[in-house]
Amino acid sequence: MQEPKELIDQLLREKSVLKQDVFTATIDTFQDLKDVLKEVISEITTRFGNSDKRVEIYYQDRGDFQAEIKVASDVLIFQMHTNVFQFDDEHPLWKSGYLKDHPKNSYVGIINVFNFLADSMRYQRQMDIGYLLGRIFLNKDRHFMVQGKRQLGFLYNDFINSTLDKATLKKVVESIILYTLDFDLLIPPYEHLQQITVEQIQSISQSHTLATGKRLGIKFGLDDQHM
Repeated sequence: MQEPKELIDQLLREKSVLKQDVFTATIDTFQDLKDVLKEVISEITTRFGNSDKRVEIYYQDRGDFQAEIKVASDVLIFQMHTNVFQFDDEHPLWKSGYLKDHPKNSYVGIINVFNFLADSMRYQRQMDIGYLLGRIFLNKDRHFMVQGKRQLGFLYNDFINSTLDKATLKKVVESIILYTLDFDLLIPPYEHLQQITVEQIQSISQSHTLATGKRLGIKFGLDDQHM
């Protein structure tokens, strides 16, 4: 039986170094993602041209761990988590030799993708709701999968055989934008607005703060099947 100090040294040499490898792969990939976002937005802008100046399209770097794009009435925020995670014991991937025989492959970084209404940001509506559209998981060797809604959940789910290079990142980004543009703002149930206080209506008139979200008060239905 190993002494505690030996176990500490072993974990530092193995697990801690492994996590740094995963973090490095994730942050390198996130930098590639920023390049891809700029490229995709540039291409969309070029194709769309001056068709309608009311339709705003842009890319914005938000620091080391966040980037933002706006396409028409939607804002997509790509956020890299700074921690490293491991697939839980019940995850189906543990049935594969890729994880079962090589547990180090189960440690991943995460890039989250959130969708907000552009007006939520413009009018600083703090109570508005955004949605997690998907999560990109990747390990030290850039093997990856996407957990997400509809096409995001089944187009990119081959963690064992898929690696995340710039060409693949571009496909993922384009799929996310396609889903977002097809994901519409629905009218909230009448009952949710049946009663309103004087304070609330004054707040709305001053700062447009009536809480709004694409599916506020309405279940996703079929969209939830792939989360």
